[in-house]
Amino acid sequence: MTVIRQDDLIQSVADALQYISYYHPKDFIDAMNAAYEREENPAAKDAIAQILINSRMCALGHRPICQDTGIVTVFVNVGMNVRIEADMSLDDMVNEGVRRAYLLPDNVLRASVLADPDGKRANTKDNTPAIIHHKLVPGDTIEIHVAAKGGGSEAKSKFAMLNPSDSVVDWVLEQIPKMGAGWCPPGMLGIGIGGTAEKAMLLAKESLLEPIDIQELQARGASNRAEEIRLELFDKVNATGVGAQGLGGLTTVLDIKVMDYPTHAANKPVAIIPNCAATRHVHFTLDGSGAAELPVPKLEDWPEITREAGDSVKRVNLDTITPEEVQSWQPGDTLLLNGKLLTGRDAAHKRMTEMLARGEQLPVDLKGRFIYYVGPVDPIRDEVVGPAGPTTATRMDKFTRTLLEETGLLGMVGKAERGPTAIEAIRDNKSSYLMAVGGAAYLVAQAIKKSRVLAFEDLGMEAIYEFEVEDMPVTVAVDSAGISVHQTGPAKWKEIIASRA
Repeated sequence: MTVIRQDDLIQSVADALQYISYYHPKDFIDAMNAAYEREENPAAKDAIAQILINSRMCALGHRPICQDTGIVTVFVNVGMNVRIEADMSLDDMVNEGVRRAYLLPDNVLRASVLADPDGKRANTKDNTPAIIHHKLVPGDTIEIHVAAKGGGSEAKSKFAMLNPSDSVVDWVLEQIPKMGAGWCPPGMLGIGIGGTAEKAMLLAKESLLEPIDIQELQARGASNRAEEIRLELFDKVNATGVGAQGLGGLTTVLDIKVMDYPTHAANKPVAIIPNCAATRHVHFTLDGSGAAELPVPKLEDWPEITREAGDSVKRVNLDTITPEEVQSWQPGDTLLLNGKLLTGRDAAHKRMTEMLARGEQLPVDLKGRFIYYVGPVDPIRDEVVGPAGPTTATRMDKFTRTLLEETGLLGMVGKAERGPTAIEAIRDNKSSYLMAVGGAAYLVAQAIKKSRVLAFEDLGMEAIYEFEVEDMPVTVAVDSAGISVHQTGPAKWKEIIASRA
């Protein structure tokens, strides 16, 4: 009988979470590089370039790929011939591993898990508890698969209880426009079919742990219905033209994963869970010989890519910017931001709108300013700020009109598309929304030269900071006339792709 020690399991989980915070899987790097090589839309190609450059930087610097270091999901297969030498439960051991990983001083990871989710929403401070799934299986080892899932992609998950005669492919294609770009494509879609409602969701999540191998499947052909769906959806989802970051382009998904399970004759449960450009997971086995040893990737695994600023890039001084300058921007313009940039996310926006409703003065003057939707990772060593990529902008849509009209806020920076209510508010106030690339958090952080908290310090990473930035790259996603590149871009590339079919 294999004996596995408590601390080996704890340390292995901790090491795995640190590992996936800064190392992309090689299959993902290869697939993303292939997408970069074939991309024809300059905006989408630049977004993929930023993701790849960021990934290489994180591998070298051992800092998080994305500022959203995720909620941890762990799949544990315990061999029935294993004895765990421990005084803690299996769940407690896993959670202690999470705690060690997220509090490690050399690479602090952002704690994003909140207790009392419909009440106080208090941060647990160490990203525990994890979502843990166990199986007892034959064997004399413990196999563990660790993943860290960002909130932006998880928020785009979909579920439906279809009729038995309904088409899974048609339903998935109906969901793609509804998902927008908040899940940070290009990535993967995990699809679970069958079982019960909760089983379908679990299948979808588990399918994302598999390596990217769609090209091998295309070469050999499908051998079952699940593989037929993968092939059909891979072509049809990419034909939508959504593209990298929703800007329009040739690659929306790098792979489609499908797992199925027997279900009741009256049902066809189907779930979609997307994986973003910050794909983070690793598998290891404990055999009683000590903590798991994870292979260190080779630097050659990452392509060396450089970005060219180009003649069309406009440098913007946020300290002297005028409404007239904002109104001159066109959808798709590339800007390099310089000067003082405020930050604020959900909690800060909620608190500010509540203060305005009570007639109270805000602690920060927003007039003529831009606000960046970000929750940065804490800095280490000589860093000004840790990885600081954008968060999903649509969560701030309901606050947008109030802040634009009651504070004089001039514009916003975030991730992915804006919804109709925000676009209308931007148009009515001749404002602008700028998009930074999701999945390039460490790269973006290099543009931040100074950082200080201005207000709501109790909110932690959701406080209002003031960043001083130099040449922070963004794209004009919604201009002052309310034209959204997330609508025009995919529509254009959908037509281009269709014309070549």
